[in-house]
Amino acid sequence: MLRLYQAEWCPHSAKVRQRLTELGVSFIALQVPPDSEDREEMRSETGSDVIPVVVLPDGTVLDGDAEDIVAELGRNYGETADTDAHHERA
Repeated sequence: MLRLYQAEWCPHSAKVRQRLTELGVSFIALQVPPDSEDREEMRSETGSDVIPVVVLPDGTVLDGDAEDIVAELGRNYGETADTDAHHERA
């Protein structure tokens, strides 16, 4: 299953969560500590300490700019019949 390292207070994480919801992708949201130096678990799995970070089911890591992550999710997962409804509610 897709894993999202994120924080509820992070607007970039919210953007990625919203896109996953729009695409109908099930995911596990993993909360990370606020301080990047305390994110050893995430760093050891992904090589990154900046959120958000997505780990696809095949182990591919998507990190960096949230817009880049959102675009890559769009390339990996197709839109659903509910995507437009999610856009309207956002």
